[in-house]
Amino acid sequence: MPRYNAPFEIHVHGQVLLRADVQFDQLQDALKPLWKYAGARSLSDGASSSYEDEPGIKFDAQEHLLQMCWTVAGDDDFRQTLDEVCMNLNELAEAGAAIEVTFYDADFDEEEGQSGAESRDDFMMLFVGPNPAAIMQVQRDLLVQDLINMMERHFDGAELGGVVAEVDKLFTQRFDALVSSLEIGRPPRGPGGGHGGGHGGGRKPRHLH
Repeated sequence: MPRYNAPFEIHVHGQVLLRADVQFDQLQDALKPLWKYAGARSLSDGASSSYEDEPGIKFDAQEHLLQMCWTVAGDDDFRQTLDEVCMNLNELAEAGAAIEVTFYDADFDEEEGQSGAESRDDFMMLFVGPNPAAIMQVQRDLLVQDLINMMERHFDGAELGGVVAEVDKLFTQRFDALVSSLEIGRPPRGPGGGHGGGHGGGRKPRHLH
Protein backbone atom coordinates (compact mmCIF):
# COMPACT_ATOMS: atom_id res chain seq x y z
CA MET A 1 0.00 0.00 0.00
CA PRO A 2 1.17 3.58 -0.61
CA ARG A 3 2.84 5.13 2.43
CA TYR A 4 1.17 8.36 3.45
CA ASN A 5 2.93 10.88 5.69
CA ALA A 6 6.20 8.96 5.29
CA PRO A 7 9.16 10.78 6.88
CA PHE A 8 11.41 10.42 3.82
CA GLU A 9 11.42 10.62 0.06
CA ILE A 10 13.99 7.98 -0.92
CA HIS A 11 15.79 8.23 -4.24
CA VAL A 12 17.59 5.22 -5.74
CA HIS A 13 19.99 5.89 -8.61
CA GLY A 14 22.38 3.65 -10.53
CA GLN A 15 23.07 1.33 -13.45
CA VAL A 16 23.86 -2.37 -13.16
CA LEU A 17 25.20 -4.42 -16.06
CA LEU A 18 23.47 -7.81 -15.94
CA ARG A 19 24.54 -11.19 -17.28
CA ALA A 20 23.47 -11.81 -20.88
CA ASP A 21 21.24 -14.72 -19.82
CA VAL A 22 19.18 -12.70 -17.30
CA GLN A 23 15.50 -12.52 -18.22
CA PHE A 24 12.85 -10.02 -17.11
CA ASP A 25 11.23 -12.52 -14.75
CA GLN A 26 14.54 -13.03 -12.93
CA LEU A 27 15.04 -9.30 -12.56
CA GLN A 28 11.47 -8.83 -11.38
CA ASP A 29 12.06 -11.41 -8.67
CA ALA A 30 15.39 -9.82 -7.66
CA LEU A 31 13.78 -6.38 -7.35
CA LYS A 32 10.66 -7.66 -5.61
CA PRO A 33 11.60 -6.03 -2.27
CA LEU A 34 11.63 -2.64 -4.04
CA TRP A 35 8.33 -2.81 -5.87
CA LYS A 36 6.57 -4.50 -2.96
CA TYR A 37 7.77 -1.69 -0.69
CA ALA A 38 6.11 0.75 -3.08
CA GLY A 39 2.84 -1.18 -2.77
CA ALA A 40 2.97 -2.56 -6.32
CA ARG A 41 1.98 -6.02 -7.54
CA SER A 42 4.74 -6.39 -10.13
CA LEU A 43 7.90 -4.69 -11.37
CA SER A 44 5.99 -3.16 -14.28
CA ASP A 45 3.42 -1.79 -11.84
CA GLY A 46 6.04 -0.38 -9.48
CA ALA A 47 8.66 0.82 -11.97
CA SER A 48 7.34 4.38 -12.16
CA SER A 49 8.91 6.95 -9.85
CA SER A 50 7.00 9.28 -7.57
CA TYR A 51 8.23 12.04 -9.89
CA GLU A 52 7.15 12.05 -13.53
CA ASP A 53 10.44 13.58 -14.70
CA GLU A 54 12.42 10.58 -13.40
CA PRO A 55 12.73 7.50 -15.66
CA GLY A 56 11.98 5.08 -12.81
CA ILE A 57 13.21 1.48 -13.02
CA LYS A 58 14.01 0.29 -16.55
CA PHE A 59 15.40 -2.95 -17.99
CA ASP A 60 17.21 -2.64 -21.32
CA ALA A 61 17.14 -6.24 -22.53
CA GLN A 62 19.30 -5.50 -25.58
CA GLU A 63 22.07 -3.87 -23.54
CA HIS A 64 21.50 -6.19 -20.53
CA LEU A 65 21.30 -3.09 -18.35
CA LEU A 66 19.23 -2.24 -15.28
CA GLN A 67 18.75 1.52 -14.93
CA MET A 68 17.30 3.10 -11.80
CA CYS A 69 16.31 6.70 -11.20
CA TRP A 70 13.38 6.08 -8.88
CA THR A 71 11.87 7.78 -5.85
CA VAL A 72 9.58 6.24 -3.25
CA ALA A 73 8.08 7.48 0.02
CA GLY A 74 9.37 5.52 2.99
CA ASP A 75 11.04 5.20 6.37
CA ASP A 76 14.27 3.82 7.82
CA ASP A 77 12.96 0.28 7.28
CA PHE A 78 13.80 0.78 3.59
CA ARG A 79 17.41 0.00 4.51
CA GLN A 80 16.45 -3.64 5.03
CA THR A 81 14.83 -3.62 1.60
CA LEU A 82 18.09 -2.34 0.12
CA ASP A 83 19.99 -5.12 1.87
CA GLU A 84 17.79 -7.75 0.21
CA VAL A 85 17.94 -6.12 -3.22
CA CYS A 86 21.74 -5.87 -3.18
CA MET A 87 22.10 -9.54 -2.30
CA ASN A 88 19.69 -10.45 -5.10
CA LEU A 89 21.46 -8.28 -7.68
CA ASN A 90 24.80 -9.85 -6.79
CA GLU A 91 23.41 -13.05 -8.31
CA LEU A 92 22.51 -11.35 -11.61
CA ALA A 93 25.31 -8.79 -12.08
CA GLU A 94 27.89 -9.20 -14.81
CA ALA A 95 30.19 -6.54 -13.33
CA GLY A 96 30.49 -4.42 -10.22
CA ALA A 97 28.27 -1.36 -9.92
CA ALA A 98 27.51 1.45 -7.50
CA ILE A 99 23.99 2.41 -6.41
CA GLU A 100 23.36 5.79 -4.79
CA VAL A 101 20.55 6.08 -2.26
CA THR A 102 19.43 9.42 -0.82
CA PHE A 103 16.96 9.87 2.04
CA TYR A 104 15.31 13.30 1.81
CA ASP A 105 13.62 14.59 4.95
CA ALA A 106 10.03 15.10 3.79
CA ASP A 107 9.24 17.46 6.67
CA PHE A 108 12.23 19.77 6.23
CA ASP A 109 11.82 22.96 4.21
CA GLU A 110 15.00 24.92 3.55
CA GLU A 111 13.14 28.12 2.74
CA GLU A 112 10.95 27.95 5.82
CA GLY A 113 13.52 26.22 8.01
CA GLN A 114 13.80 27.49 11.55
CA SER A 115 17.08 28.88 12.76
CA GLY A 116 19.33 26.02 13.81
CA ALA A 117 17.02 23.37 12.37
CA GLU A 118 18.75 20.47 10.65
CA SER A 119 17.32 18.09 8.10
CA ARG A 120 17.48 14.32 8.52
CA ASP A 121 18.75 13.86 4.97
CA ASP A 122 21.08 10.92 4.56
CA PHE A 123 23.14 9.54 1.68
CA MET A 124 24.64 6.12 1.15
CA MET A 125 26.54 4.41 -1.64
CA LEU A 126 25.90 0.69 -2.09
CA PHE A 127 27.83 -1.77 -4.22
CA VAL A 128 26.80 -4.92 -6.05
CA GLY A 129 28.72 -7.37 -8.20
CA PRO A 130 29.23 -11.03 -9.08
CA ASN A 131 32.14 -11.40 -6.63
CA PRO A 132 34.15 -9.41 -4.05
CA ALA A 133 36.84 -8.50 -6.58
CA ALA A 134 34.28 -6.87 -8.93
CA ILE A 135 32.76 -4.89 -6.06
CA MET A 136 36.14 -3.67 -4.81
CA GLN A 137 37.13 -2.63 -8.34
CA VAL A 138 34.16 -0.25 -8.46
CA GLN A 139 34.97 1.10 -4.99
CA ARG A 140 38.59 1.63 -6.03
CA ASP A 141 37.65 3.39 -9.29
CA LEU A 142 35.29 5.78 -7.50
CA LEU A 143 37.87 6.65 -4.86
CA VAL A 144 40.59 7.24 -7.46
CA GLN A 145 38.23 9.46 -9.46
CA ASP A 146 37.35 11.50 -6.36
CA LEU A 147 41.00 11.91 -5.37
CA ILE A 148 42.13 12.94 -8.84
CA ASN A 149 39.29 15.45 -9.20
CA MET A 150 40.25 17.00 -5.87
CA MET A 151 44.03 16.98 -6.32
CA GLU A 152 44.07 18.20 -9.92
CA ARG A 153 43.18 21.62 -8.53
CA HIS A 154 46.73 21.73 -7.16
CA PHE A 155 48.76 19.18 -9.16
CA ASP A 156 49.11 18.06 -12.75
CA GLY A 157 47.45 14.71 -13.45
CA ALA A 158 50.81 13.21 -14.44
CA GLU A 159 52.09 13.82 -10.90
CA LEU A 160 49.40 11.69 -9.26
CA GLY A 161 50.62 8.23 -10.27
CA GLY A 162 52.07 7.63 -6.82
CA VAL A 163 48.76 8.48 -5.16
CA VAL A 164 46.90 6.00 -7.36
CA ALA A 165 49.51 3.34 -6.60
CA GLU A 166 48.99 3.83 -2.85
CA VAL A 167 45.22 3.51 -3.27
CA ASP A 168 45.73 0.28 -5.20
CA LYS A 169 47.96 -1.00 -2.41
CA LEU A 170 45.28 -0.25 0.20
CA PHE A 171 42.59 -2.03 -1.79
CA THR A 172 44.85 -5.03 -2.34
CA GLN A 173 45.32 -5.27 1.42
CA ARG A 174 41.59 -4.93 2.02
CA PHE A 175 40.76 -7.56 -0.58
CA ASP A 176 43.18 -10.01 0.97
CA ALA A 177 41.59 -9.41 4.38
CA LEU A 178 37.94 -9.48 3.32
CA VAL A 179 37.82 -11.85 0.36
CA SER A 180 35.86 -14.40 2.37
CA SER A 181 33.57 -11.89 4.08
CA LEU A 182 29.86 -12.26 3.40
CA GLU A 183 29.34 -8.61 4.27
CA ILE A 184 30.90 -7.24 1.08
CA GLY A 185 28.27 -5.42 -0.97
CA ARG A 186 25.73 -5.16 1.84
CA PRO A 187 24.39 -1.78 2.92
CA PRO A 188 26.09 -0.45 6.06
CA ARG A 189 24.10 -0.68 9.28
CA GLY A 190 22.88 2.53 10.83
CA PRO A 191 22.68 6.07 9.47
CA GLY A 192 25.43 7.83 7.58
CA GLY A 193 27.18 4.71 6.29
CA GLY A 194 28.39 3.96 2.81
CA HIS A 195 30.86 5.49 0.39
CA GLY A 196 29.72 9.04 1.06
CA GLY A 197 28.09 10.68 4.05
CA GLY A 198 25.48 13.38 3.85
CA HIS A 199 23.61 13.98 7.07
CA GLY A 200 22.25 17.48 7.48
CA GLY A 201 23.92 20.53 5.96
CA GLY A 202 23.42 21.29 2.28
CA ARG A 203 20.91 19.06 0.54
CA LYS A 204 22.14 16.80 -2.25
CA PRO A 205 20.26 17.57 -5.48
CA ARG A 206 17.97 14.87 -6.81
CA HIS A 207 19.07 13.25 -10.07
CA LEU A 208 17.01 14.42 -13.01
CA HIS A 209 17.23 13.22 -16.60
